[in-house]
Amino acid sequence: MKTPKTILGRTAAIVVGGGAIVATALALETKILPNKDSGTPPAITLDEKPIDRAAGLPMSFSSVIKRVTPSVVKIEVVGKAQPAVDLGGSGMQLPFGDFGSPDLRQFFERRGNGGGGSNRGGQMRMPREHGAASGVIATADGYVLTNNHVVDRADKVEVTLHDGRTFTAKVVGTDPKSDLAVVKIDASNLPAIPFADSSAAEVGDVVLAAGNPFGLGESVTLGMISATGRATMGLDYEDFIQTDAAINPGNSGGALVDAQGRLIGINTAIVSRGGGNDGVGFAIPANMVRSVMNDLITDGKVTRAYLGVMIQDLTPSLASQFKAPADTKGALVGDVPAKSPAAKAGLESGDVITHFDGKAVKDARSLKLAVASEKPGDKAELKVLREGVEKTLTATLAPQPGSDKAIPAKHSGSRDNEGTLNGVGVADLTRALRQENNIPSDVQGAVITNVEQDSPAWEAGLRPGDVIQQINRKSVSNAEEAVKLTEDAPNGDTLVKVWSRGGSRFVTVDETSGAVNQ
Repeated sequence: MKTPKTILGRTAAIVVGGGAIVATALALETKILPNKDSGTPPAITLDEKPIDRAAGLPMSFSSVIKRVTPSVVKIEVVGKAQPAVDLGGSGMQLPFGDFGSPDLRQFFERRGNGGGGSNRGGQMRMPREHGAASGVIATADGYVLTNNHVVDRADKVEVTLHDGRTFTAKVVGTDPKSDLAVVKIDASNLPAIPFADSSAAEVGDVVLAAGNPFGLGESVTLGMISATGRATMGLDYEDFIQTDAAINPGNSGGALVDAQGRLIGINTAIVSRGGGNDGVGFAIPANMVRSVMNDLITDGKVTRAYLGVMIQDLTPSLASQFKAPADTKGALVGDVPAKSPAAKAGLESGDVITHFDGKAVKDARSLKLAVASEKPGDKAELKVLREGVEKTLTATLAPQPGSDKAIPAKHSGSRDNEGTLNGVGVADLTRALRQENNIPSDVQGAVITNVEQDSPAWEAGLRPGDVIQQINRKSVSNAEEAVKLTEDAPNGDTLVKVWSRGGSRFVTVDETSGAVNQ
């Protein structure tokens, strides 16, 4: 067993003001495989030259589109049957368009209410799910970008190139906190898209959205940047570019490019009252994409830094209370946990952080994004206002809590000193993970963060979001205990008590013969 490479999550839809923010592909099961090229940064092309904003609109974008479309791919996913969900009265919209017929939303509701399907243990099961979305070729040697919610629960991922070739892809890594994923195909000399500096993007810039809407095939739409710095989906790290270029279900993971054909974002979500395009779409900025992609390819996980402060936006009324000018921008410090990097740097409750590592802090979210872009061990200079007096402090950033328990993966080929439950990743059951996976407060154990699909544990039915409560009749209270209980198992036959939605059950995982019993 291993502690997690990444903590997996799911994004579906969020009802907002009578509409819905819709992630444009339905979640399926994720297969995370070892990265054979681990440690090697991706070879991307970065073009930071500013666009010519004084030039008028061309009569045609065909030359740009001809450069861009070979870099945009169709992604098809197949997932295992999942428990049906009754959405009646919830007000939530499923992003059904990525999976074919608009009737799929009603189909889910109908199955959830008891119509058809197999019933095993009182839980309705669905047929295997199929979906189509988009991706972008990031490197010539086969790394492809898409959204986490596209491949999150996929058994099989296929990538079809502009020239018609189709490849089975391996999921290199996923980052639910930003809704990004990287998959790899076995190909070379691919038409990789150049990256732009997304921090230079401005409202009013012309953009094109390229992708695979409704599974119809490659399509390109024209619009402009409507806003930047949007935070709309409830993800941990959001800095979306908003555009009115038409983005429809199936465009998830596709490219948002500037007038020169450079990638400035990965299309991710739309705000919609009816499930289709209403002119409000969101893309993850290319600078964040590059950072996450680099971590996933080199380390198999995203490692973000931690300052250790509870912060909030500084309003004019709060500024006056803490003797800061009314027009001060920054993040107001609430709590400073003991022994945190912030505490060691000398930060105090009531401080206003105005600059982080030489960059102005606009609000709490901008500080959170700035800290997350650094690496554990980095030193960051902080400028703060304390009772109206400016101070300069230096903090040595630490790994985010819960991200520092990495144990190498164990694979079920050799049995020498490898223990059991190989290919399973676990983490301590924190409050955040309870909320993310809807785990009741009375359930104790270690939460499963990933399961390799070629493992007996996967075949036994263990899935991310399940909670391991017992291993061989011994209680599990945290991730470390779960790992220890698998290290010296007498044989490869492991009895696991696991909680999943609907209650607890026992499964046996036989890693000696591959046999599975439930």
